[in-house]
Amino acid sequence: MSRQFKADILIVDDTPANLQLLISYLSSHGYRVRAAADGHLGIIAAKASKPDLILLDVMMPSFDGFQVCQKLKGEPTLENVPLIFISAADDLESKIKGFQMGGADYISKPFQFEEVLARIETHIVLYHQRLELERIHAQ
Repeated sequence: MSRQFKADILIVDDTPANLQLLISYLSSHGYRVRAAADGHLGIIAAKASKPDLILLDVMMPSFDGFQVCQKLKGEPTLENVPLIFISAADDLESKIKGFQMGGADYISKPFQFEEVLARIETHIVLYHQRLELERIHAQ
């Protein structure tokens, strides 16, 4: 018997503790959760299997979240996947840059699980509604 998931979420974060907390929490709320420990692995994982949403840490060594976002948004199959930045950088400039790069949302660390879940659910609903509208329009 296969398990039905609400959606597929890819988390890209170089902090193992953040990954474990988010994986555990989101899995317990019915999401299929995949993790990547750096930006390069995140891009590979997203290309291999398109997620419904990407949670992306901004501050990572060698390849930061903004660079990862730019690469993902440059992929035709991934450009419309909602991407939520998660960062300890709480300054307005970082938030604005995240939105300008194509991020759908920005969550500051330390995050509150209820806020993360609410934002994820909102963006997944919007994403699926957009896909349905595109499907109807194509008919």
